[in-house]
Amino acid sequence: MQQADPAPPLPKGTIMQKLTRGIASASARHPWRTITGWLAVTGAVFFLAIAVGGTFVDDFSAPDSQSATALELLDDGFPEAAKGSAMVVLAAREGTTLDEHRDEIARVLDDASGVARVESVADPFTAGTISEDGRIGYAVMTLDSPEREIGKPAFAVLSEAVSSMGSPDLQVELGGDAVFLNAADETSSHTAIGLLVALVVLLVVFGTAVAAIVPIGLSLVAVGASIGGIMLMAGTMDVSVSAIAVAGLVGLGVGVDYALFVVARYRENRSAGQDNTRALSGAMSTSGTAVVFAGGTVMIATAALGITGLGILTSIGLATALMVLSAVAAAVTLLPALLTLLGDRIDSGRVVRRHRPAVRTEESRWWRFGHHVSRRPWPYLLGSVTVLAALAVPALSIQTAFPAAGDAPTHTTHRQAYDLLTEGFGIGFNAPLTIVMDRESSAVGADDVARVSATIADVPGIVSVGEPRTSADGSTVVFSALPDGGPADAETSATIDRVRSVIPDHTYVSGITAITDDLNTQLGKTLPLFVGAVIGISFLLLMLLFRSVAVPLKAAVMNLLSIGAAYGVLVMVFQWGWGAELLGLEGPTPITSIIVVIMFPILFGLSMDYEVFLLSRIREEYAATGDNAESVARGLAGTGRIITSAALIMIAVFLSFVGSPIPSLKMLGLGLATAIAIDSTLVRMVLVPATMSLLGDANWWLPRWLDRVLPVLDVEGADQHLPTVPDDRTADPRPEELVPL
Repeated sequence: MQQADPAPPLPKGTIMQKLTRGIASASARHPWRTITGWLAVTGAVFFLAIAVGGTFVDDFSAPDSQSATALELLDDGFPEAAKGSAMVVLAAREGTTLDEHRDEIARVLDDASGVARVESVADPFTAGTISEDGRIGYAVMTLDSPEREIGKPAFAVLSEAVSSMGSPDLQVELGGDAVFLNAADETSSHTAIGLLVALVVLLVVFGTAVAAIVPIGLSLVAVGASIGGIMLMAGTMDVSVSAIAVAGLVGLGVGVDYALFVVARYRENRSAGQDNTRALSGAMSTSGTAVVFAGGTVMIATAALGITGLGILTSIGLATALMVLSAVAAAVTLLPALLTLLGDRIDSGRVVRRHRPAVRTEESRWWRFGHHVSRRPWPYLLGSVTVLAALAVPALSIQTAFPAAGDAPTHTTHRQAYDLLTEGFGIGFNAPLTIVMDRESSAVGADDVARVSATIADVPGIVSVGEPRTSADGSTVVFSALPDGGPADAETSATIDRVRSVIPDHTYVSGITAITDDLNTQLGKTLPLFVGAVIGISFLLLMLLFRSVAVPLKAAVMNLLSIGAAYGVLVMVFQWGWGAELLGLEGPTPITSIIVVIMFPILFGLSMDYEVFLLSRIREEYAATGDNAESVARGLAGTGRIITSAALIMIAVFLSFVGSPIPSLKMLGLGLATAIAIDSTLVRMVLVPATMSLLGDANWWLPRWLDRVLPVLDVEGADQHLPTVPDDRTADPRPEELVPL
């Protein structure tokens, strides 16, 4: 297979450019070694992941919270409680009672006891866990290991085995928090549909099948390699069961986009008359460096989730950062190797005619639109801000909660179990409060336990209080209290607050709702620091890159507006239920607090991607012309088509997750797609040219003292462009001033 000549020596440039182009050039000179290296590293990571990787588990505890302290006391005082548990929920046919099906129930319980990972199953008749009408009951199932050691695959097998034991006369379902939190991810074809849409967009952009397939293939390789790394990470820390789903969603989008930007610049250089080697070197020096910078911004933003101090968010943030790192690495190593091997075959499989109509920069629609906005900046600025503000206003009334089994798809066994338990024992049965008393830290006698129990029973919102149990060493007392609300109800949270206000010191409240309430409290404390860190770091990076104070300030404000608009859309669709049926929802659904937090760094980082690619081209034109309005118009003309295509791909991938049966993934997919759509239209096409027109030369103002101390991180510097070297194989008759529509 013919390979391009070795790359010429690197011209003078910034450290980032030299590093990026140096890595890419080395990969291009040794393409087969690069590909073999990727295969070897990926294989080794998966081998290690299988050997020493851990299971996925969600760590929802907030450090030093009441619920976390209660769980620690339970682990120490009731070691048997550390084992996982579930509930075999039984429901007799309408018009009959469970007592009439004792023989069948005995068979079900015996079969359930023999399922892998099950240690014992209690008899509901002996335990008295039968509803008042006798039709619904549950048997407590004790597993042989803690929940975190069992893992999702084992829970999937367990759920399938137990839920299949029913008959026309006896419904059998498996429920409980552990079953819900470890429910198997339901696969669907929606992700494939998103990638298919991305392929269609790439075919339109590039016009050839090979050029369109390369970005998608590269993205899939990057995501696959990252999954092994996330599995390996699970062996050293608690990694959320949602980490791969969330990280994969972002990884697919940025993987395709980063490859798109590089391939587009590579083909642009070829069309300008450069041979393949110089075209690739120039593409990596400009777009490749922008990919590294943009990807680094996303990684920093998502890794900053660790500032929240919550294990689940930390693991999702690190997993997403790892996924983006893999996408960047693939774009600067594997992609140059593939482009070198393909050579002129990058234009194979042409699906549109070879010579598309082209116009001069001054006649392109993007150029004309840029000048049109620049001549009327105030109407466009006020109009776009009004639209964004209108979309963002509903976000002011956002109410977040934590998902419960009652929000799961109706066909799942844990949702069926949730509904049956609600029918038989009341909705509060699914949101039990666990009261834990530390007798080692306080002089608590039997009378004190009875008094606390009676006090809690009198709290408004408490339906009943269970019998206290004392640990074998007498150090811990635990009993349950049932509220009159569900696990995601605001009234249940209010009841918890009332209980905590009347209990004495060294007495703690836990349970699924208490845990999530403490989680939200922790988020409230750390969110300002987290948001400030993401905005501050992004501001500094953009200031370093563009040598400007106004540019990063505008970017931060615009990003906040687009993110606020995305939150507003989530409120309208999920909280208010507007069009919820179109998404496969039964009606209004609580907005998951964790999803709202996860969205922020992802969106902020992705918005910076487009900011970098657009403004770097505008700055390049400004350095060449000194004309602010002209540089904005030329920047739009040079990047508008590619950024729009990249946004369409990202939107298609994100919207594919709206088809997921899991409401939280629907929220994440719709929120990300909405923000990207807004960012690539109102922000990049209207707000950017309008504000840059109003500010004029002040766009690039930087105090002299600051300019002297800041390092140079230029991405698209005009002086870094390689000279054009005509090549008969790739020459295009269009002059340099010609750009596609």
